[in-house]
Amino acid sequence: MDIFQEKQPDNLYISQKLRLGKFQEIVPQALSWYQDEQILRLISRQNIAPYDQTRLKRMYDYLNGRGELYYIEYMTGNRFIKIGDVTLMPHDLPIVIGNPKFRGKGIGRQVIHGLVARAFAQGMTEVYVEDIYNDNIGSQRAFEKCGFTRDKKTIFGHSYHLLAH
Repeated sequence: MDIFQEKQPDNLYISQKLRLGKFQEIVPQALSWYQDEQILRLISRQNIAPYDQTRLKRMYDYLNGRGELYYIEYMTGNRFIKIGDVTLMPHDLPIVIGNPKFRGKGIGRQVIHGLVARAFAQGMTEVYVEDIYNDNIGSQRAFEKCGFTRDKKTIFGHSYHLLAH
């Protein structure tokens, strides 16, 4: 969804090895991310069943209808592979590094910085994260290292925000 006057780019380059590719369709690896027990625990406090194709489509339709949905793509060899997804919305910035080989390498921080820069360049004055659970230390650190501060307490964690400078 175009949330700014400027259309969502097909590719948003973060670095030579990292880009965000505009969501076009569900790719097979995305389903595996949302069947991963660790990811399910980080995105939901309830014991939820692994996603099936229908549920994944519903989630992506929801995100794509409310913001700029991208696949996170990383250059390996001479091609980009999809390793996760992220959505820039007016009141949230959900991000998942789905491929476990790429977690803990600072990729999430780079993506967050890139989308914050886009948001501010397009006139947003604040970027929000609706909820990061207390036990999701990796996400807390990533957003805090990007300058976000803890905001309101939520049922299972906190919301975060970043003001434009």
